[in-house]
Amino acid sequence: MHRSLELTVPPTVTEDLCQQLVALDEVVSLSVQKGISRKPAGDVISVQVLNRGADDVLRLAGKAVARPEDLSVATAELSSIIAPAEGEKILNDKDEAIWEEVEAGLRHQGRPTPNYLALMGLGGIMAAVGLVSEPVPQAVAFIASSIIAPGFEPVAAIPMGVVLGRWQVVARGLRSTVIGYSLFMLMAGLTMLLLVQVGESSATELANNPEVRSMAQPTLKTILVSACGAAAGIVIIAAYRRSVIAGALIALILMPAAALVGCGLAVGRSNLASEGLTRFLIDVGFVLGLGLLIFYCKQRFQHQRRPLE
Repeated sequence: MHRSLELTVPPTVTEDLCQQLVALDEVVSLSVQKGISRKPAGDVISVQVLNRGADDVLRLAGKAVARPEDLSVATAELSSIIAPAEGEKILNDKDEAIWEEVEAGLRHQGRPTPNYLALMGLGGIMAAVGLVSEPVPQAVAFIASSIIAPGFEPVAAIPMGVVLGRWQVVARGLRSTVIGYSLFMLMAGLTMLLLVQVGESSATELANNPEVRSMAQPTLKTILVSACGAAAGIVIIAAYRRSVIAGALIALILMPAAALVGCGLAVGRSNLASEGLTRFLIDVGFVLGLGLLIFYCKQRFQHQRRPLE
């Protein structure tokens, strides 16, 4: 996907900024509507640009205005740009998101809104059921929980915020992670208590489940799958390929491990809760560590700028 950027700037900077933007090889088309914007007051510059030039456009726009409140930017993805004279450049464009889109996506998915909390709670219920189920329904429950519960994004926001020096992003990610996973574990524990009370399960069944034993004693193979899932999830977010993120979420054991913490505490098996917490922290560590590495590389070699304030 390519980018359409709509810049609202003061009239005094429009001409100079347009000249700089036209000089960018990655800008395919540019148009100006003078005096059309009421808030902020000014001109609107519409830019159709290749992905690899979007950062340059935003960098120039940020430098052009004296005050941040004089600039407004709206971004959109373009399904295609048809410009025969620029055909070769368009075909060779990169698949990178801009930092503002990455941050907005993580913020949208990970804010502790009622919808976020509902999905985390429902994910906890399904994961708890999966811990005491047979292999096939267990796989269904774990996969559904991993996809439904938005637990990856707030964790991924932490390393991105650190790399970019966006400490408010780090704080929001930590807050959402603590709130979301606390609710997830609580609902998993309550579900386990319900299953025990109605005779559908027991602490012994939980402890003897093969997947629970696997989480307690992870092998190199399972650790590698989790590490690849964490790295893939970060790359998918950075490349704005959200339609394929389900695979990365399934590879991680974040949700089953978090559910084991709640279920273990609910049935009085602190050893199970400890084992679940250990595996949960391993996967969180992969997301944080690999996130720092990948986001740093994206910033160092691709974007080379901070998001516009």
